[in-house]
Amino acid sequence: MVIRATTRVGKTRTLNVQPGALTVAFDEQTVLAYDRAGRLWSAFLRGYTFRRGLDGGMLAKWTEHGQRERRQLWPSEASLIVWRCAELMSHLADEATFDVPPHVRQELDMLIGRAMRFTAQAAHTDAEHFLQVYKPIGILPPDQYLALVLQLTEGCSFNTCTFCTFYRDRPFHIKSPAEFRQHIAAVRDYLSDSLLLRRGVFLADANALVVPQQQLVPLLTVLQEELKKLEDLKLLARVPLPLFAFLDAFSGRKKSAGDYAELSARGLQRVYVGLESGHDPLLAWLRKPGYSADTVETARAIKAGGVSVCIIVLLGAGGEKFAERHVRDTIKVINAMELGTGDLVYFSGFVATPEQPYGRIAARDHIEPLSMEEMRAQRREIEVGLRFPGPRPKLATYDIREFVY
Repeated sequence: MVIRATTRVGKTRTLNVQPGALTVAFDEQTVLAYDRAGRLWSAFLRGYTFRRGLDGGMLAKWTEHGQRERRQLWPSEASLIVWRCAELMSHLADEATFDVPPHVRQELDMLIGRAMRFTAQAAHTDAEHFLQVYKPIGILPPDQYLALVLQLTEGCSFNTCTFCTFYRDRPFHIKSPAEFRQHIAAVRDYLSDSLLLRRGVFLADANALVVPQQQLVPLLTVLQEELKKLEDLKLLARVPLPLFAFLDAFSGRKKSAGDYAELSARGLQRVYVGLESGHDPLLAWLRKPGYSADTVETARAIKAGGVSVCIIVLLGAGGEKFAERHVRDTIKVINAMELGTGDLVYFSGFVATPEQPYGRIAARDHIEPLSMEEMRAQRREIEVGLRFPGPRPKLATYDIREFVY
């Protein structure tokens, strides 16, 4: 529902009221979005886009000299953005006139009131609440940033990859049905009616589908029971919600096409598998368990079970030393999967951080990194070599530097 309001000085404000969010355009250079519970979700301010995560982190994005730039804000900077947005919403409440029916005005007053009360202190308190409900959410696929994340598992079942530090702060743990039910209830109470903003359920953490089938099915039964309660409370905009999850390929081989068909019947729509590379010596150097053939077998089983698959390729992995074989074997392996409509291939450029073992090992082995342009060229080379039996899957960018939940 789009509503136009007029201020005392004759300026127009445009409000878009959606089931799970409120967006307010003050002008072309100032646009704010809040979830239904009143949390600042995004802000566009004078050429800069700010995305706030539920953990209180905030990402700034802008374009400079034709290049896309981004950085994580310091907490003090994020607080200033939250304060500025709350101030704008307070001015809207004081100055705007709405020519709408009483029941719509009541809804607007509630949503605007929640947003203007989301001050820096309120945002800090909310982030603390988030970290009582969730373990830190390490990463999600780009198309899942608006999913309802539920941590069916915690951590990573192997946690050896030299390029990943997302789950080094916790041991791997599979929740019991009682723990999972309690977690879902805590998430429900935390997100409240902002659940309406969420488009699906992402089963976290790193590879939740590693859970043996005889344990996994009862956990999904718990999930469906709890989602039905949310439906009864009218906290879901779409019912049933599709399910998504990560899975490592060598563990994925333990499930059959029949197992995936059973999971499909319970709502599983897509599985995200980190191939990283089709070159087995590079996978071993990255300390990623398994072989590229595991990914082929797993992807085929997932698709045979009626579930779509997303394959993630790590551009720049292994630097110049592995570049040629990385491209050659990755093309070969992806072509063997027979991907098609509904499937995805994500290209994720390698991002170095000081915490990763990767840098130390690369220095030891005299591995020269690829530049951003060389990684882009590597992607183009892989794409040129891909062949699919029918309609192509979607090929897209996965920039982990832009992750915000």
